[in-house]
Amino acid sequence: MEEIQLKLNEHSRGTFFIEDGGKRIAEMDIGIDAPNITVFHTGVEPEFEGRGIAKKLLENLVQYAREHNLKVIALCKYVFVQFSRHPDEYQDVWNKNWKEE
Repeated sequence: MEEIQLKLNEHSRGTFFIEDGGKRIAEMDIGIDAPNITVFHTGVEPEFEGRGIAKKLLENLVQYAREHNLKVIALCKYVFVQFSRHPDEYQDVWNKNWKEE
């Protein structure tokens, strides 16, 4: 399994992803609009579920947000649940008060 990679397009939309043997096995869809990074969806291929891969993507996202002084808007259910369960761990990067304008 390869390291987590980030690919962004010219509109700062993209994906953190992991490949295994050239096949994408997990991804986290994001968009960056400073000072926020929005997470839309996290997915792991069924045969790779239960191995902590989504958690690795989440950790990578949080590290990226901290390094770039971004706040996370958790539209993704997985990220929202993790932030809700562990608020002390993520309070510095979680934009809880975000409301769609």
